[in-house]
Amino acid sequence: MQHKGGCHCGAVQFEFDAPAAMSVTICNCSICAMSAYQHIFVPKTDVRFICGQAALTAYRFGTHTAQHMFCKTCGVKPLYSPRSHPESYSVNLRCVYGDTIKVLKTIEFDGQNWDQNINALKKET
Repeated sequence: MQHKGGCHCGAVQFEFDAPAAMSVTICNCSICAMSAYQHIFVPKTDVRFICGQAALTAYRFGTHTAQHMFCKTCGVKPLYSPRSHPESYSVNLRCVYGDTIKVLKTIEFDGQNWDQNINALKKET
C-alpha cells in the first residue's frame, strides 16, 4: 500500500510503500521523548521524495551515526536515517497524512539505554 507524509509546512513531502497495518516504536531517548516521535521503519528503497529533500537539514549527536532530518522552514522531523536500522528510514507516524496506517502493535524501546536494548528492538521490528 502507498502512504504519503511530510512536514508541517508542506515543503517536504514523500510517499512510501508499506503495509496498511504496522508496528510503531516509541523510544524514550532524549530526542524522541522531547519530540514525541513515533517510529515506523521503512526500507529506504520504498521511500520516494515528492518534493523538498533539499529543504531538510541534518542534525547528529552522540555517536553521530543517526541523521535526524528537519525541515528548514517549519522545524518538523518527518523522517530520519536511524542508527538502529541503517538500511531504512524511520518515518514519524505523526507525519503520515490521513489515517492510512493501522497500528498493529506498540513497541516500547528503552533508548536511554540504547546499547543494552538494541538487539531486542531489531528482533521486534
